[in-house]
Amino acid sequence: MQKLLLTSTGLSNKTLVQAFLELISKPVVTITVLFIPTASQSHVELEYVKESKQELFDLGVRKDHLKVLQLDHTVTLEDVDDVDVIYVCGGNTFYLLDRMRKSRFDTVVKSLVAKDVVYIGVSAGSIVAGPSIEIAGMGIPPDENDVAMNDFTGLGLVDFVVTPHYCKAEKEMVQRYKKVSKYEVVTLTDSQGIVVEGKRRRLVS
Repeated sequence: MQKLLLTSTGLSNKTLVQAFLELISKPVVTITVLFIPTASQSHVELEYVKESKQELFDLGVRKDHLKVLQLDHTVTLEDVDDVDVIYVCGGNTFYLLDRMRKSRFDTVVKSLVAKDVVYIGVSAGSIVAGPSIEIAGMGIPPDENDVAMNDFTGLGLVDFVVTPHYCKAEKEMVQRYKKVSKYEVVTLTDSQGIVVEGKRRRLVS
């Protein structure tokens, strides 16, 4: 059964932490986390990466059980088949999906999720989990499509589009997009997350 926690800001409050702990259903000290910081490039984004790591360590994840993977080379299932959690950081959504495709991690991640590995998405990491990442170019501010991507098909781990960091300023944009999108659109504020377990899902905040 697939298990996902899609968020704007990671494990940034007690409710999201509790949702994560329920999904892994085993002692945190025993889990191995595959940590993907590839989308984060700016100084600010890299600071968020540090915060995300620290959140995991504060929960009890052992430092030697956190495997950092940059998607700058081909990745095979055999390289990462010993992990319990995939944690995909935020940053530029277009760049992240481009690197997932070029490293073949897009195929690997689908296999891992099918094997009950828990997927944690943060911002861009949440957007790529859906069927399309087109909305990433419409946010405030929008992600720059600096890889000249014209195929916006996401990983398809879930059948809905996530728009993270939702605020009042984006309301009109989201309403317009909902009218033309063939997929359901789910908005997430910085304090919210959506838990997916098989065909069931619930909003947490």
